[in-house]
Amino acid sequence: QVQIAESGGGLVQPGESLTLSCTVSKENFENYAMGWFRQAPGKQRELAASITYNKITNYADSVKGRFTISRDNARNTVYLQMNSLKPEDTGIYFCNKMGFTSTRWDWGQGTQVTVSS
Repeated sequence: QVQIAESGGGLVQPGESLTLSCTVSKENFENYAMGWFRQAPGKQRELAASITYNKITNYADSVKGRFTISRDNARNTVYLQMNSLKPEDTGIYFCNKMGFTSTRWDWGQGTQVTVSS
C-alpha cells in the first residue's frame, strides 16, 4: 500500500512564503506524474500544480507565478514552494499521482495552510 506524507504547512501572514513537502512510499516513484491538490473549507479538492516524470510543470491560473512545484526522485519527494501567499490559498494541501481520479493512491492526511493577518 502506498503511503503519502505531507508536511510543511502552517499559519502565515499574507505575502509570506511556505514550502510543502510530500514523501511517497512507492517504487519507481520517478515514473509517476505528481500533483499538489488543495481543499479550501467548504469547497471541493482542486489541482494546484503538477509535475511530470520528466519535470514538466503546470499550474492552476490562481497560483501561476507564485507557486513552484519540483521533485527529488532520489528522495521520493515532491515539493511546493509557495510565495506571496493570499488568504484564498488557505486550505489543506495534499499530493497524489496524476491521472484518472479512480486510480489515485489513498490520500494522506494533508498539511494545513492558513493565510491570515
